[in-house]
Amino acid sequence: MELKTEQHTSELLEGKDAPPLARAYFELCQLKQLFRQGWLKRGVGRKRCESVAEHSFGVTVLALWLADAYYPELNTEKVLRMALLHDFGEIYAGDIIPGDDVSMQDKHAWEEASVARVVGKLPSSKTYLKLWEEFERGDTPEARFVRQIDRLEMGLQAAVYKSQEQGVMDEFFLSARQALADPVLIEILEAVAGLN
Repeated sequence: MELKTEQHTSELLEGKDAPPLARAYFELCQLKQLFRQGWLKRGVGRKRCESVAEHSFGVTVLALWLADAYYPELNTEKVLRMALLHDFGEIYAGDIIPGDDVSMQDKHAWEEASVARVVGKLPSSKTYLKLWEEFERGDTPEARFVRQIDRLEMGLQAAVYKSQEQGVMDEFFLSARQALADPVLIEILEAVAGLN
């Protein structure tokens, strides 16, 4: 298994005596420059294309608002931490989408290696990796919630692109709808996507 090796923001610190936290931050900045591949492949131009960092921000804000408004039983701090970390696998693996000829096993292995590489230099590395793994498994209420918010954000972004006439977004609405089980989240998606 080998990670993709495109030019990285982390390379800006090569040869410098930077602390581990700074190195991890420079790696994180890669997500600001990584466009969401599904949008690009459906004709959304680079000027308007959402980055992975923008997506992660949207997921985290939606998770905060929705957890506060509707889900007091969830551990909100855990939800937010998970939402912030959920795309760290893409820092080195890239934004792998279903049309890419990559097995789910390889995708997971590459993303896990990416997360471990970035957070491994931080004092709370085991906690961060454990949260990311929990999200991937989807075996806790918080993980299932964040996984649904991840897809809801995609559906809401598709609605933004549709309103901006950036292309036909029906496949994104349907994909998001199939991933949602919670009635509150379904209602939000259907209200903006015209699926009801």
